[in-house]
Amino acid sequence: MNKDESILGLAEIRRNRGISLEEIADSTKISVRSLAAIEQGDFRRLPGGIYNTSYIRQYARAIDYDESVLLAFYHQQTGAVMDQAVNQQPPTDGFRPVHSIFNW
Repeated sequence: MNKDESILGLAEIRRNRGISLEEIADSTKISVRSLAAIEQGDFRRLPGGIYNTSYIRQYARAIDYDESVLLAFYHQQTGAVMDQAVNQQPPTDGFRPVHSIFNW
């Protein structure tokens, strides 16, 4: 893979750290094909849904890269909505109203 094919210089960072895609695949159980898709910014080749963000996070951790930067790039490129759980603030008193738990 050429340096120009990777986004954010990910492939170069990974290679400079002496890590192969195969090593990441072995440790994360993510296919080399999906890992290469992340490096190339070809997010359409990922399985979709929550798997995409999970794969991106695991890849970033494997190469010791700031996962929030990579996720922000992913969301910008795909127009994906950020995970609701990440954007929600917990209630200030630490308690949830009963009606939000049971939805009666």
